[in-house]
Amino acid sequence: MLRMVTIGVYGFDGESFLQRLRDEDVRLLFDVRQRRAVRGPEYAWANSRRLQAALAHARIAYEHHPELAPTTELRQLQYAEDRRQGVGKRSRRELAAEYVRRYTAEILDHADLTRIVSALPSRGTAALLCVERDPEACHRSLIAQRLTERHHVTIEHVRPL
Repeated sequence: MLRMVTIGVYGFDGESFLQRLRDEDVRLLFDVRQRRAVRGPEYAWANSRRLQAALAHARIAYEHHPELAPTTELRQLQYAEDRRQGVGKRSRRELAAEYVRRYTAEILDHADLTRIVSALPSRGTAALLCVERDPEACHRSLIAQRLTERHHVTIEHVRPL
């Protein structure tokens, strides 16, 4: 059985994030962020170099997959919808329909997810990482859905406790 989890940065501190990865027996983390930095001192641990160092110390492999990240233009489209609805990026609960349509057509439909599937560890599991707390508010849920539909990967969304 192929299994993955998804996880965001928001709502975790560095130690609780690593603990959740350990609890899920994550052996490989796929970073699907375009910009691998997170604003705010409370999330400095999630910036690329610090995160990679912490993962290496925890014996969790790391791969960056920028081809799965939304473009700046797509992110701006989502931010405009967030403003229209009066929500912030950290409090968003769902993706805009136009963002979903365009991300799927412009990125996901062209992505070779067999690279992700073939890299899944034989023991333990892998995780898709982005920033948003809730997967419904993040493109990682769209990747996860495609992995389930086309590659029969079982997905669990991990959230902060």
